[in-house]
Amino acid sequence: MIIAACQKQPEKVVTAERNVLSYVDPFIGTGGKGKTYPGATVPFGMVQLSPDNGRSGWDWISGYFYPDSVIAGFSHTHLSGTGIGDLYDISFMPVSYPLPQERSDSLVKAVGSPYYSLFSHDKEKASPGYYQVFLEDYGINVELTATKRTGLQKYSVTDKDSLQVFLNLGYTRNWDSTTDAHIEVINDSLIIGYRKSTGWAPDQRVYFASFFSEPFEEVALYTSDSIVNSAQATGKNLQGVFIFKTLEKGHITIKTGISSVSTENALFNLTSESARLSFDEAKTFAADTWGKELNKIKVTSADTQRLTSFYTALYQSMLAPTLFSDINGQYKGADGNIHQAQGYDRYTTFSLWDTFRAEHPLLTILQPARVDDFINSMLAHYDEYGYLPVWDLVGNETNMMIGYHAVPVIADAYLKGFKGFDIEKAYEAMKKSAEADHFGLNSYKKLGYVATSDDNESVSLTLEYAYDDWCIAQVAKALNKADDHERFLSRSENYLNLFDPETKFMRAKDSLDNWKSNFNPTQYNSGDYIEANAWHYTWFVPHQPEKLAELMGGKEKFREKLDALFNTPQSDGPVPEWISGYIGQYVHGNEPCHHIPYLYNYTDQPWQTGEKVRAIMDQLYKAEPAGLCGNEDCGQMSAWYIFSALGFYPLNPASGEYELGAPLFEEVSLTLPGYKKLLIRAEGFSDKNRYVSNVTFNGKEVNTHTISHETLTRGGELIFSMAEEPARNTLD
Repeated sequence: MIIAACQKQPEKVVTAERNVLSYVDPFIGTGGKGKTYPGATVPFGMVQLSPDNGRSGWDWISGYFYPDSVIAGFSHTHLSGTGIGDLYDISFMPVSYPLPQERSDSLVKAVGSPYYSLFSHDKEKASPGYYQVFLEDYGINVELTATKRTGLQKYSVTDKDSLQVFLNLGYTRNWDSTTDAHIEVINDSLIIGYRKSTGWAPDQRVYFASFFSEPFEEVALYTSDSIVNSAQATGKNLQGVFIFKTLEKGHITIKTGISSVSTENALFNLTSESARLSFDEAKTFAADTWGKELNKIKVTSADTQRLTSFYTALYQSMLAPTLFSDINGQYKGADGNIHQAQGYDRYTTFSLWDTFRAEHPLLTILQPARVDDFINSMLAHYDEYGYLPVWDLVGNETNMMIGYHAVPVIADAYLKGFKGFDIEKAYEAMKKSAEADHFGLNSYKKLGYVATSDDNESVSLTLEYAYDDWCIAQVAKALNKADDHERFLSRSENYLNLFDPETKFMRAKDSLDNWKSNFNPTQYNSGDYIEANAWHYTWFVPHQPEKLAELMGGKEKFREKLDALFNTPQSDGPVPEWISGYIGQYVHGNEPCHHIPYLYNYTDQPWQTGEKVRAIMDQLYKAEPAGLCGNEDCGQMSAWYIFSALGFYPLNPASGEYELGAPLFEEVSLTLPGYKKLLIRAEGFSDKNRYVSNVTFNGKEVNTHTISHETLTRGGELIFSMAEEPARNTLD
């Protein structure tokens, strides 16, 4: 039959050292503010097969919230730590009959289904590429694993004579709702169909093909609780019930391939990737794939909690962007049409307002083979949509958050030597995004700043546009486009128009160059700053920190202002949900603050960089479900931790330079392309010796506070000499 015609098996992964997997805890971030999911996926995979509690609300954005005690289904697509809930496509739920007598009406309403089950964390576990939970109400053990484009579920039953599997394509929770769905029963082991939905991404299409390892004896299709007497059905509220009267083996495996294009492509993805794999083989393949990636960094430390935080961050840094093109290269584009990725894999889930800061720079070190594909995916979006992506989600432009931050990602890649994309086309796209008239840009181009009457978040828009313009200027210079270089370099100083020399804050102005009245730097929701206040955004000049220090009155005054940031308490008024993980006014739970601790390198006390970074790592990252102080945001929260633990960070993400901090571990070894190694060692390391007295690279003293990407990626030894008292006070 067609499902057995395996076209292509996954390429074999050389078995890596597997012990590193034991330090990854996918439950970190599933409680508190993190909004991550614990389910099965492979690095940058299309499928994220994970449990859903079924509830709506902020806490359930990823579908699963650790304090919950019920599961309502297992769906194949999820987002990692974003601020808006979406996806949850192709949701299966196994049950045994009869259903338990005690079904809470309020709980049924809350989770949207009577087929939920209680579960206990004592009978639940997760590791890279694998998830398991025991459904208490039904006596069913559920295991999940995945390949790139397919999800595999294994249900082991206590009662061999009672299993029914529900497929809910009408699943509507959080921002996502079904607009159309279809199920077609091909035979007693194979079904195909689709779920189309709208939400954060307005035009979502997920086609699927599911193969059951045992034939189902009966099937029923329902639309809005009415049974359909046919082998196929279509509707918004669509469910399928697949009945197994006896399972001789006591278990069943369901393999599901997905596609944004067609059921034929979904089936082809399925047959190509997992048709001949048993569940255990797929699980081993996923673990080995993760092992290979995670072992690119080998950490020496006696602190298992820090090892767990680090390797979990490394794992979560590889959950996005996500693969979007099928094995044949097809995908649904931002224009709604089907496109062909030729010579590259098309990716989606670009949370660029977050990830341009550290996630994408990290990927240039650890995932160089994927960087060109990421850029080509952004350029494909440009072809389809007319602009570079702001927040690309499953073939849609969501325009979530601000700036044109595909620009620093492209600039960073090109200036670091990545050339597997059309740079002239990329430059054209960068300029077009910068020269548009939407989102306050008309005001920005005319006045040199976004007027508060022209658009919300006017201060944030101005500062982020200015930085993106600096990035364009650097690419223009590299391409010998002198006029553009001067023009965008001039635009990159537009932040100066909003710096108030009296208060030393970045402030909003009207179109007549007047400061907005009633200024309060601690105030949230003023309309001038996005998810922040003046204390946070005043520091967003990553391309000219020296000039920002001059504006503050020099190195000492700059440091005093930074000290005030960390010492000024939050206001007594209501604090928005996204303001979390704070030390004074510093808010690590949201991205605008992430670079700020490294600005101490530009003060008269550069040692405070290492001190503040260590405090943030120790206080705001924990090896527990609530261990992330803010949304994970598709890898950014994790990338900050990884860089900072290594001892350096990209304050200016497109500069090719890293600010030096203080490493968190005794020794770290990074595997770089071309079999090169970067060894980072902290001599005299201890919790007592938190300060850096000296830095050398390959035996030569580093007497500045930066080190270049080009230097580090040549390989060698970066040695930090640690001390108990502050040192390195005279860095240039």
